[in-house]
Amino acid sequence: MNNQFPIEEVRKHFPAVNRQDNGQPIVYFDGPGGTQMVDYAIENMYRYLRNGVANLHGTFHTSRDTDCLIAEARLAVADLLGCKDNEVAFGANMTTLAFSLSRTLAQYVNNGDEIVVTELDHHANVDPWLSMAKEKGAIIKFIKLNRETLSLDLENLDEIITPKTKLVAVGMSSNVTGTVTNVNKVIEKAKSHQALVVIDAVHAVPHLKMDMHQLGCDILLCSAYKFFGPHVGIAAIRATLFEKLTFYKLQPAPNSIPSKLETGTQNHEGIAGILGAIQFIQKLGDGESRREQILSGMARIDEYEKLLSADLETFLQSQPGFRLYRPASGPRTSTFAFTINNHDSREVTQWLAQYYNLCITDGDFYASNLAEILDVKQYGGWIRVGLSPYNTIEEINTLKEALQAYVKQTSKIPL
Repeated sequence: MNNQFPIEEVRKHFPAVNRQDNGQPIVYFDGPGGTQMVDYAIENMYRYLRNGVANLHGTFHTSRDTDCLIAEARLAVADLLGCKDNEVAFGANMTTLAFSLSRTLAQYVNNGDEIVVTELDHHANVDPWLSMAKEKGAIIKFIKLNRETLSLDLENLDEIITPKTKLVAVGMSSNVTGTVTNVNKVIEKAKSHQALVVIDAVHAVPHLKMDMHQLGCDILLCSAYKFFGPHVGIAAIRATLFEKLTFYKLQPAPNSIPSKLETGTQNHEGIAGILGAIQFIQKLGDGESRREQILSGMARIDEYEKLLSADLETFLQSQPGFRLYRPASGPRTSTFAFTINNHDSREVTQWLAQYYNLCITDGDFYASNLAEILDVKQYGGWIRVGLSPYNTIEEINTLKEALQAYVKQTSKIPL
């Protein structure tokens, strides 16, 4: 095991790992659906609530404190994502922000224009754009899945992204297969035709280093509850685009960036939690600036998760009757989706929860196009295991033991 990664110290910062049910510890493998919250985030939220809450732009102390909190959170998120603080907007969640953006971006789309989405993505980065296309009479085109590599087929981008393309929506990493997409190639092609690019980085931010400006995308979306924080959505929007956009909002509400996207009173305590989540990542890294510390911390997380992933991948590939849906090579996150022959995935996860206290999810995870293409609905979707920096090799061993015990107690799997 990686002696340089302070796993015991890390686990001390996640109170949920201490929970037991029926005298048995709970093991959290459900990170892709939402990680456990780090204590820095919990304490920041508690401190804000305890010290007196207020709305923005007042003359009194608690209001000024809230103003400072939101400003500092924008700066921290900018350092996390590689953008400017005035490009960072908060919202209820990524899906709500994407639908709001689709309404305003519709002003740039006309009948016969083309919108490009993918077969690999979570529907939060598909359906908002499908809705926009239907309303405006635009044509939807899909970047297809390569079923052999479980990655997007980018060989025929010239046919998919054309001078008629107005918007391309693509995920940086699949929340099912863990595939890390070569979004640079997609962005380069889109920009050659002056198309807008929306990146879904919800699954990528907890595992990969982000640099929005280096990528050259127009919009990057993510959610804090996927990287150890509370349920708050984040939209990073290129300032020159953001300035031009008009949103449905109350007439007296601010019309400046980034506030004009933030309709209504925001989740101030949740935004306080984002600061704590980023602080945790910082403390794992080194460097002079917060940005340097975040990048270093993410690199350590990635290195540790790769060690755990290698062990689990070898096991899952070796089990008779198991099928692992994961690229054989290339960049991948620590996410494992698999099925077991002749078994409903929900029955498997229920058994693992009942007898081993394993938090493992099942279903299509809103990647329903992918589920249909790969024909996993016959199993009720996938069984999905996601690894986070609070997981241990001992927990991986428990999972392996549990899956073997499950197989042993049934005769449904042909050997």
